[in-house]
Amino acid sequence: MWFANRWCKVGGVMSDFVPGIELSRAFYGEVVAPLLSGVAHGAALIGPGSEVLEFDTARSADHDWGPRVLLFVPGERVAEVEAKVVAGLPERFAGFPTVFGYHGALRPGVTVTELGGWLRGRLGFDPREGVTLLDWLSVPWQRLAEVTRGEVFCDGLGEPGLEAARAALRWYPQDVWRYVLACQWRRVWQEEPFPGRCGEVGDELGSAVVGARLAREVMRLALLLRRRYPPYAKWLGSALARMPGSAELAESLGSAVAARSWREREEGLSAAYARVAGWQNRAALAERQDERVRPFFDRPFRVIDGERFAGALMAAVGDAAVAGLPPLGCVDQLTDSTDLLVAPERARAVTAAALGLTA
Repeated sequence: MWFANRWCKVGGVMSDFVPGIELSRAFYGEVVAPLLSGVAHGAALIGPGSEVLEFDTARSADHDWGPRVLLFVPGERVAEVEAKVVAGLPERFAGFPTVFGYHGALRPGVTVTELGGWLRGRLGFDPREGVTLLDWLSVPWQRLAEVTRGEVFCDGLGEPGLEAARAALRWYPQDVWRYVLACQWRRVWQEEPFPGRCGEVGDELGSAVVGARLAREVMRLALLLRRRYPPYAKWLGSALARMPGSAELAESLGSAVAARSWREREEGLSAAYARVAGWQNRAALAERQDERVRPFFDRPFRVIDGERFAGALMAAVGDAAVAGLPPLGCVDQLTDSTDLLVAPERARAVTAAALGLTA
Protein backbone atom coordinates (compact mmCIF):
# COMPACT_ATOMS: atom_id res chain seq x y z
CA MET A 1 0.00 0.00 0.00
CA TRP A 2 1.05 3.52 -0.73
CA PHE A 3 2.26 5.39 2.30
CA ALA A 4 4.25 8.58 2.61
CA ASN A 5 5.58 10.08 5.78
CA ARG A 6 5.71 13.85 5.85
CA TRP A 7 6.72 16.04 8.72
CA CYS A 8 5.60 19.59 9.25
CA LYS A 9 5.42 21.93 12.19
CA VAL A 10 2.05 23.22 13.37
CA GLY A 11 1.81 25.32 16.50
CA GLY A 12 5.44 24.50 17.26
CA VAL A 13 4.77 20.73 17.28
CA MET A 14 6.15 18.31 14.70
CA SER A 15 3.46 16.07 13.21
CA ASP A 16 2.92 13.48 10.48
CA PHE A 17 1.32 15.04 7.44
CA VAL A 18 0.84 14.19 3.81
CA PRO A 19 -0.73 16.81 1.50
CA GLY A 20 -4.34 16.02 0.75
CA ILE A 21 -3.83 16.01 -3.00
CA GLU A 22 -1.21 13.26 -2.70
CA LEU A 23 -3.40 11.28 -0.32
CA SER A 24 -6.41 11.55 -2.62
CA ARG A 25 -4.43 10.65 -5.74
CA ALA A 26 -3.26 7.44 -4.08
CA PHE A 27 -6.72 6.77 -2.67
CA TYR A 28 -8.22 6.93 -6.13
CA GLY A 29 -5.54 4.75 -7.71
CA GLU A 30 -5.44 2.04 -5.06
CA VAL A 31 -9.00 1.93 -3.74
CA VAL A 32 -11.54 3.77 -5.86
CA ALA A 33 -10.46 2.98 -9.42
CA PRO A 34 -10.52 -0.83 -8.89
CA LEU A 35 -14.16 -0.53 -7.77
CA LEU A 36 -15.10 1.09 -11.10
CA SER A 37 -14.13 -1.62 -13.56
CA GLY A 38 -16.14 -1.12 -16.75
CA VAL A 39 -17.70 2.17 -15.59
CA ALA A 40 -16.92 5.24 -17.71
CA HIS A 41 -16.12 8.01 -15.25
CA GLY A 42 -14.19 11.10 -14.39
CA ALA A 43 -12.33 11.44 -11.10
CA ALA A 44 -10.69 14.46 -9.52
CA LEU A 45 -9.89 16.45 -6.43
CA ILE A 46 -11.43 19.81 -7.28
CA GLY A 47 -13.96 22.10 -5.63
CA PRO A 48 -13.83 23.27 -2.00
CA GLY A 49 -11.00 22.40 0.36
CA SER A 50 -7.59 23.87 1.11
CA GLU A 51 -5.93 20.78 -0.36
CA VAL A 52 -7.35 21.62 -3.80
CA LEU A 53 -5.27 24.81 -3.88
CA GLU A 54 -2.41 23.02 -2.07
CA PHE A 55 -2.61 25.25 0.99
CA ASP A 56 -3.41 22.48 3.47
CA THR A 57 -1.17 21.71 6.45
CA ALA A 58 -1.48 19.36 9.41
CA ARG A 59 -3.86 21.90 10.93
CA SER A 60 -6.25 21.27 8.02
CA ALA A 61 -6.69 17.66 9.08
CA ASP A 62 -8.71 18.64 12.17
CA HIS A 63 -11.91 19.02 10.12
CA ASP A 64 -13.35 18.50 6.61
CA TRP A 65 -10.21 16.65 5.54
CA GLY A 66 -9.27 13.11 4.53
CA PRO A 67 -8.87 10.87 1.47
CA ARG A 68 -11.33 12.40 -0.99
CA VAL A 69 -12.31 11.79 -4.60
CA LEU A 70 -15.02 13.43 -6.66
CA LEU A 71 -16.43 10.89 -9.11
CA PHE A 72 -18.39 11.92 -12.19
CA VAL A 73 -20.62 9.36 -13.92
CA PRO A 74 -23.67 9.59 -16.21
CA GLY A 75 -26.69 10.81 -14.30
CA GLU A 76 -28.61 7.54 -14.60
CA ARG A 77 -25.74 5.64 -12.98
CA VAL A 78 -25.07 7.88 -9.96
CA ALA A 79 -27.08 5.85 -7.42
CA GLU A 80 -25.75 2.51 -8.68
CA VAL A 81 -22.10 3.60 -8.65
CA GLU A 82 -22.42 5.33 -5.30
CA ALA A 83 -23.79 2.17 -3.69
CA LYS A 84 -21.03 0.05 -5.21
CA VAL A 85 -18.24 2.38 -4.14
CA VAL A 86 -19.51 2.94 -0.61
CA ALA A 87 -19.91 -0.81 -0.11
CA GLY A 88 -16.36 -1.45 -1.30
CA LEU A 89 -14.50 1.20 0.70
CA PRO A 90 -12.17 -0.01 3.45
CA GLU A 91 -12.61 1.58 6.87
CA ARG A 92 -9.24 3.32 6.60
CA PHE A 93 -6.71 4.28 3.97
CA ALA A 94 -3.10 5.09 4.88
CA GLY A 95 -4.25 5.45 8.48
CA PHE A 96 -7.09 7.85 7.69
CA PRO A 97 -10.82 7.01 7.96
CA THR A 98 -12.60 6.86 4.60
CA VAL A 99 -15.81 8.15 6.19
CA PHE A 100 -15.34 11.44 8.00
CA GLY A 101 -16.96 14.75 8.85
CA TYR A 102 -17.09 17.01 5.82
CA HIS A 103 -18.86 20.38 5.85
CA GLY A 104 -20.81 19.41 8.96
CA ALA A 105 -21.97 15.96 7.80
CA LEU A 106 -20.47 12.49 8.21
CA ARG A 107 -20.03 11.00 4.74
CA PRO A 108 -17.69 8.88 2.62
CA GLY A 109 -14.69 10.58 1.10
CA VAL A 110 -16.00 9.59 -2.34
CA THR A 111 -18.74 11.81 -3.77
CA VAL A 112 -20.52 10.46 -6.85
CA THR A 113 -22.32 12.96 -9.06
CA GLU A 114 -23.06 13.99 -12.64
CA LEU A 115 -20.56 16.44 -14.15
CA GLY A 116 -22.98 18.98 -15.65
CA GLY A 117 -25.04 19.18 -12.46
CA TRP A 118 -21.95 19.60 -10.33
CA LEU A 119 -20.59 22.38 -12.54
CA ARG A 120 -23.91 24.22 -12.52
CA GLY A 121 -24.09 23.89 -8.75
CA ARG A 122 -20.62 25.34 -8.25
CA LEU A 123 -20.61 27.94 -11.03
CA GLY A 124 -24.19 28.58 -12.07
CA PHE A 125 -23.55 27.22 -15.60
CA ASP A 126 -21.77 24.44 -17.47
CA PRO A 127 -18.67 25.86 -19.22
CA ARG A 128 -18.66 23.03 -21.76
CA GLU A 129 -21.68 24.74 -23.32
CA GLY A 130 -19.84 28.05 -23.69
CA VAL A 131 -18.98 30.86 -21.29
CA THR A 132 -20.84 34.16 -21.61
CA LEU A 133 -19.74 37.56 -20.38
CA LEU A 134 -22.11 37.27 -17.42
CA ASP A 135 -20.70 33.83 -16.66
CA TRP A 136 -17.16 35.18 -16.49
CA LEU A 137 -18.06 38.12 -14.28
CA SER A 138 -20.49 36.43 -11.88
CA VAL A 139 -18.29 33.54 -10.69
CA PRO A 140 -16.09 34.40 -7.69
CA TRP A 141 -12.34 34.04 -8.09
CA GLN A 142 -12.29 31.38 -5.38
CA ARG A 143 -14.73 29.20 -7.32
CA LEU A 144 -12.80 29.66 -10.58
CA ALA A 145 -9.63 28.60 -8.76
CA GLU A 146 -11.37 25.58 -7.23
CA VAL A 147 -12.48 24.29 -10.63
CA THR A 148 -9.26 25.00 -12.54
CA ARG A 149 -6.78 23.93 -9.84
CA GLY A 150 -6.60 20.62 -7.98
CA GLU A 151 -5.98 17.51 -10.06
CA VAL A 152 -7.88 15.30 -12.47
CA PHE A 153 -7.11 11.61 -11.86
CA CYS A 154 -9.22 10.28 -14.73
CA ASP A 155 -11.17 11.97 -17.53
CA GLY A 156 -12.96 9.00 -19.04
CA LEU A 157 -16.43 10.37 -19.77
CA GLY A 158 -15.64 11.28 -23.37
CA GLU A 159 -15.55 14.74 -24.90
CA PRO A 160 -16.32 17.31 -23.80
CA GLY A 161 -15.32 16.06 -20.37
CA LEU A 162 -13.85 17.38 -17.18
CA GLU A 163 -10.62 18.68 -18.70
CA ALA A 164 -12.62 20.51 -21.36
CA ALA A 165 -14.63 22.27 -18.64
CA ARG A 166 -11.44 23.25 -16.81
CA ALA A 167 -9.74 24.44 -20.00
CA ALA A 168 -12.70 26.71 -20.80
CA LEU A 169 -12.19 28.51 -17.48
CA ARG A 170 -8.40 28.49 -17.29
CA TRP A 171 -8.23 32.26 -17.69
CA TYR A 172 -10.27 35.25 -18.79
CA PRO A 173 -10.56 36.19 -22.46
CA GLN A 174 -8.16 39.06 -23.18
CA ASP A 175 -10.71 41.90 -23.12
CA VAL A 176 -12.48 40.56 -20.03
CA TRP A 177 -9.08 40.38 -18.36
CA ARG A 178 -8.43 44.02 -19.27
CA TYR A 179 -11.81 45.01 -17.84
CA VAL A 180 -11.29 43.19 -14.54
CA LEU A 181 -7.80 44.67 -14.21
CA ALA A 182 -9.12 48.16 -14.98
CA CYS A 183 -11.76 47.83 -12.26
CA GLN A 184 -9.11 46.61 -9.82
CA TRP A 185 -6.94 49.65 -10.58
CA ARG A 186 -9.98 51.83 -9.91
CA ARG A 187 -10.36 50.26 -6.48
CA VAL A 188 -6.83 51.43 -5.71
CA TRP A 189 -7.45 54.86 -7.24
CA GLN A 190 -10.61 55.44 -5.17
CA GLU A 191 -8.75 55.35 -1.84
CA GLU A 192 -5.04 55.86 -2.52
CA PRO A 193 -4.77 59.39 -1.00
CA PHE A 194 -6.70 58.46 2.16
CA PRO A 195 -3.89 56.95 4.30
CA GLY A 196 -2.09 60.28 4.11
CA ARG A 197 -5.19 62.38 4.66
CA CYS A 198 -6.22 60.33 7.70
CA GLY A 199 -2.72 60.55 9.13
CA GLU A 200 -2.48 64.27 8.52
CA VAL A 201 -5.38 64.91 10.92
CA GLY A 202 -3.94 62.55 13.54
CA ASP A 203 -6.07 59.51 12.68
CA GLU A 204 -3.37 56.86 12.47
CA LEU A 205 -5.91 54.10 13.13
CA GLY A 206 -7.98 55.22 10.16
CA SER A 207 -4.84 55.52 8.07
CA ALA A 208 -3.81 51.98 9.01
CA VAL A 209 -7.25 50.57 8.16
CA VAL A 210 -7.30 52.21 4.72
CA GLY A 211 -3.67 51.23 4.15
CA ALA A 212 -4.49 47.60 4.85
CA ARG A 213 -7.46 47.77 2.47
CA LEU A 214 -5.20 49.15 -0.24
CA ALA A 215 -2.63 46.42 0.43
CA ARG A 216 -5.34 43.82 -0.15
CA GLU A 217 -6.35 45.45 -3.43
CA VAL A 218 -2.75 45.53 -4.62
CA MET A 219 -2.31 41.85 -3.72
CA ARG A 220 -5.35 40.96 -5.77
CA LEU A 221 -4.16 43.17 -8.62
CA ALA A 222 -0.76 41.50 -8.61
CA LEU A 223 -2.27 38.02 -8.81
CA LEU A 224 -4.60 39.07 -11.62
CA LEU A 225 -1.70 40.55 -13.56
CA ARG A 226 0.06 37.17 -13.31
CA ARG A 227 -3.03 35.26 -14.49
CA ARG A 228 -3.94 33.82 -11.11
CA TYR A 229 -7.42 33.89 -9.62
CA PRO A 230 -7.06 35.50 -6.16
CA PRO A 231 -8.23 33.12 -3.44
CA TYR A 232 -10.39 34.23 -0.55
CA ALA A 233 -8.92 36.10 2.42
CA LYS A 234 -7.44 33.17 4.34
CA TRP A 235 -5.12 32.21 1.47
CA LEU A 236 -4.49 35.57 -0.23
CA GLY A 237 -1.09 36.15 1.37
CA SER A 238 -0.07 32.53 0.80
CA ALA A 239 -0.97 32.80 -2.88
CA LEU A 240 1.10 35.96 -3.28
CA ALA A 241 4.06 34.43 -1.46
CA ARG A 242 4.08 31.45 -3.85
CA MET A 243 4.00 33.60 -6.96
CA PRO A 244 7.44 33.89 -8.59
CA GLY A 245 8.95 37.34 -8.39
CA SER A 246 6.65 38.55 -5.61
CA ALA A 247 9.14 38.82 -2.74
CA GLU A 248 9.88 42.54 -3.14
CA LEU A 249 6.19 43.37 -3.54
CA ALA A 250 5.32 41.39 -0.41
CA GLU A 251 8.09 43.16 1.49
CA SER A 252 6.77 46.59 0.49
CA LEU A 253 3.21 45.67 1.42
CA GLY A 254 4.36 44.14 4.69
CA SER A 255 6.16 47.38 5.54
CA ALA A 256 3.02 49.37 4.75
CA VAL A 257 0.78 47.19 6.93
CA ALA A 258 3.26 47.18 9.84
CA ALA A 259 3.98 50.93 9.66
CA ARG A 260 3.37 53.05 12.74
CA SER A 261 3.04 56.34 10.89
CA TRP A 262 1.25 57.40 7.74
CA ARG A 263 4.47 58.52 6.06
CA GLU A 264 6.04 55.08 6.53
CA ARG A 265 2.78 53.52 5.35
CA GLU A 266 2.81 55.68 2.24
CA GLU A 267 6.42 54.70 1.56
CA GLY A 268 5.56 51.01 1.52
CA LEU A 269 2.43 51.47 -0.57
CA SER A 270 4.24 53.69 -3.06
CA ALA A 271 6.90 51.05 -3.64
CA ALA A 272 4.17 48.43 -4.14
CA TYR A 273 2.26 50.62 -6.58
CA ALA A 274 5.35 51.21 -8.69
CA ARG A 275 6.09 47.50 -8.82
CA VAL A 276 2.63 46.41 -10.03
CA ALA A 277 2.63 49.33 -12.49
CA GLY A 278 5.78 47.85 -13.97
CA TRP A 279 4.14 44.43 -14.16
CA GLN A 280 1.25 45.87 -16.13
CA ASN A 281 3.57 47.63 -18.54
CA ARG A 282 5.49 44.42 -19.15
CA ALA A 283 2.24 42.51 -19.74
CA ALA A 284 1.69 44.77 -22.79
CA LEU A 285 -2.09 44.79 -22.32
CA ALA A 286 -2.35 48.54 -22.82
CA GLU A 287 -0.36 51.64 -23.62
CA ARG A 288 2.59 52.03 -21.25
CA GLN A 289 2.14 54.37 -18.30
CA ASP A 290 4.67 56.17 -16.12
CA GLU A 291 5.42 53.79 -13.23
CA ARG A 292 6.40 56.54 -10.78
CA VAL A 293 4.18 57.84 -7.98
CA ARG A 294 3.30 61.52 -7.99
CA PRO A 295 1.67 64.13 -5.71
CA PHE A 296 -2.08 64.02 -5.24
CA PHE A 297 -2.87 67.39 -6.83
CA ASP A 298 -1.15 69.98 -4.61
CA ARG A 299 -1.50 67.93 -1.44
CA PRO A 300 1.51 66.26 0.24
CA PHE A 301 0.40 62.69 -0.50
CA ARG A 302 1.99 60.37 -3.06
CA VAL A 303 -0.25 58.27 -5.30
CA ILE A 304 0.13 56.19 -8.44
CA ASP A 305 -3.14 57.57 -9.89
CA GLY A 306 -4.63 54.18 -10.65
CA GLU A 307 -7.19 55.73 -12.97
CA ARG A 308 -4.42 56.20 -15.56
CA PHE A 309 -3.88 52.45 -15.74
CA ALA A 310 -7.60 51.70 -15.72
CA GLY A 311 -8.18 54.14 -18.58
CA ALA A 312 -5.34 52.71 -20.64
CA LEU A 313 -6.68 49.19 -20.23
CA MET A 314 -10.20 50.13 -21.23
CA ALA A 315 -8.88 52.07 -24.23
CA ALA A 316 -7.33 48.81 -25.44
CA VAL A 317 -10.59 46.84 -25.22
CA GLY A 318 -11.91 45.87 -28.63
CA ASP A 319 -15.04 43.96 -27.62
CA ALA A 320 -17.96 46.41 -27.72
CA ALA A 321 -19.92 44.52 -25.06
CA VAL A 322 -17.00 44.69 -22.63
CA ALA A 323 -16.19 48.30 -23.50
CA GLY A 324 -19.79 49.27 -22.71
CA LEU A 325 -19.81 47.85 -19.19
CA PRO A 326 -19.96 50.24 -16.21
CA PRO A 327 -16.61 50.42 -14.36
CA LEU A 328 -17.73 48.16 -11.51
CA GLY A 329 -16.07 44.85 -12.23
CA CYS A 330 -16.71 41.21 -11.45
CA VAL A 331 -18.65 39.92 -8.46
CA ASP A 332 -15.57 39.93 -6.17
CA GLN A 333 -15.16 43.64 -6.94
CA LEU A 334 -18.84 44.31 -6.26
CA THR A 335 -19.08 42.63 -2.86
CA ASP A 336 -17.15 40.66 -0.27
CA SER A 337 -20.21 39.08 1.35
CA THR A 338 -19.45 35.39 1.79
CA ASP A 339 -23.15 34.55 1.97
CA LEU A 340 -23.59 36.03 -1.49
CA LEU A 341 -20.39 34.73 -3.08
CA VAL A 342 -21.05 31.10 -2.16
CA ALA A 343 -24.52 31.13 -3.74
CA PRO A 344 -24.23 31.13 -7.57
CA GLU A 345 -27.81 32.29 -8.11
CA ARG A 346 -27.30 35.30 -5.82
CA ALA A 347 -23.89 36.15 -7.30
CA ARG A 348 -25.32 35.92 -10.78
CA ALA A 349 -28.37 38.07 -9.99
CA VAL A 350 -26.31 40.79 -8.31
CA THR A 351 -23.75 40.89 -11.11
CA ALA A 352 -26.43 41.02 -13.81
CA ALA A 353 -28.25 43.85 -12.03
CA ALA A 354 -25.10 45.88 -11.38
CA LEU A 355 -23.69 45.54 -14.89
CA GLY A 356 -26.95 45.62 -16.84
CA LEU A 357 -26.42 42.13 -18.27
CA THR A 358 -29.11 39.59 -19.02
CA ALA A 359 -29.24 36.84 -16.38
